[in-house]
Amino acid sequence: MSQDNKRPLTLRDVSEASGVSEMTVSRVLRNRGDVSQATREKVLAAAKDLGYVPNKIAGALASNRVNLVAVIIPSLSNMVFPEVLTGINQVLEDTELQPVVGVTDYLPEKEERVLYEMLSWRPSGVIIAGLEHSEASRAMLEAAGIPVVEIMDTDGKPVDAMVGISHRRAGREMAAAILKAGYRRIGFMGTKMPLDHRARKRFEGFTETLARNGIEIEDRAFYSGGSALAKGREMTQAMLERSPDLDFLYYSNDMIGAGGLLYLLDQKIDVPGQIGLAGFNGVELLQGLPRQLATMDACRKEIGQMAARIIAARLAEPAQPVENHVTLTPKISFGDTLKRR
Repeated sequence: MSQDNKRPLTLRDVSEASGVSEMTVSRVLRNRGDVSQATREKVLAAAKDLGYVPNKIAGALASNRVNLVAVIIPSLSNMVFPEVLTGINQVLEDTELQPVVGVTDYLPEKEERVLYEMLSWRPSGVIIAGLEHSEASRAMLEAAGIPVVEIMDTDGKPVDAMVGISHRRAGREMAAAILKAGYRRIGFMGTKMPLDHRARKRFEGFTETLARNGIEIEDRAFYSGGSALAKGREMTQAMLERSPDLDFLYYSNDMIGAGGLLYLLDQKIDVPGQIGLAGFNGVELLQGLPRQLATMDACRKEIGQMAARIIAARLAEPAQPVENHVTLTPKISFGDTLKRR
C-alpha cells in the first residue's frame, strides 16, 4: 500500500499477505475455530508485518461493550495514583481488559465530563476514585449497567462496589499516636478540603480524637495545586513564624511533609525532640531522605489490584458472588520523626 493512499488495513489485506481466506484470518484473530498451528502462525506473522489492528467496533456493536475499563482518578501529578494504576494494570494484563485513564483534577464538573465521554464508549467496567460525586455523575454510574468500583475510601455508601481504607480511622490513629508520644501543641498543613474529600475525612478523624483528649489544632494552613517539597518548606516556615511554640506538625501528605522536614533540618531544629512530624501515604520515593518521615501507608497498589480483581471476576462469572465492600487496614510507620512511648 502506498503512503500516498493511506487507508485502514482490512482482513483482505491480511488474507492476501498470508495466502489464506478472510474467514480463516478472522478465526485466527478472534482465536476461534479449528485452525492449524502453521496457518495460525502464518496469519499472525502477516498481521504483525502489516501493522494490522483488528477493528473491534463491529464486535462491540454486537455485545454493546468494549474490552476497556474506565479508570477515573483526580490527578497524575500526585504520586499516589500511579501506584494505584500499577496495581490495576498488574491484574488486568492477564485478561482481555485494558484500562483507559481519565483525570478530573478533583473537579466535580470535570468528573462529569470525563465519565460521560468514557461511558459513551460502553466500557466493560468503571474504577473511579472517591465516594463523593455530583448527582449527575452518580446517576450515570447507577445507570451504566456495568461493574463500578469506587476506590481509595470506604467512609460512605458506594454506588456498587468499593475498595479502600477508612480515612477517618487513619486520622484517629495518627492523632492517638501523636498524643501518646507526648505532643500537645499541634499544627496542620494540607490540601483545600472541599476538593479533597479523603484529606477532609482524615482531618475530621484527627481533630475528633484530639478534641476527646482536650486538645485543639493551634494553627493550620491549606493550599491548592500539586503536592511539592517546595510548598512544604514554604508552609512550614510560615507556620512556625506565626506559631513558634508548636511541637508537632501533621501534614495531609508525605510530599509537603518531606518539604517541612528538610526545612527543619536546615534550621538545625531537633526532630523529633523539639518538633515531631507526620505525613500520609507512605511514598517510597522519600525513603532517601536524611530522616524517615512518620507516615501511614494508604495501601495504594493493593487497592488497585483488588478493584481490578472485582471487575474481572464479575465479568468472567456474573452469577458468582464477589466481595464488593473491601476495607484495607493501613499501619503507622513511626520513622525518625515521631517519638515512641
